[in-house]
Amino acid sequence: WIEAFARIEHEQWMHWSQAVAADVTAATRDKWQRSWVDYAELTEDLKEADRVWARKVVMLLRQRQLIP
Repeated sequence: WIEAFARIEHEQWMHWSQAVAADVTAATRDKWQRSWVDYAELTEDLKEADRVWARKVVMLLRQRQLIP
């Protein structure tokens, strides 16, 4: 579950960050562009950032008994 949700989070972040890229500084945009890749291509540190969010979602779904 964690990896599946982490992939979704990364995809969501890519769509959002690309949509607002024109509104941020060039330095921020340059930093973001390096992460506009498939989840599998991310560094472990960046994957872990997505996993933090994914763990929260999994915990919430388990509390509500929606997933095992």
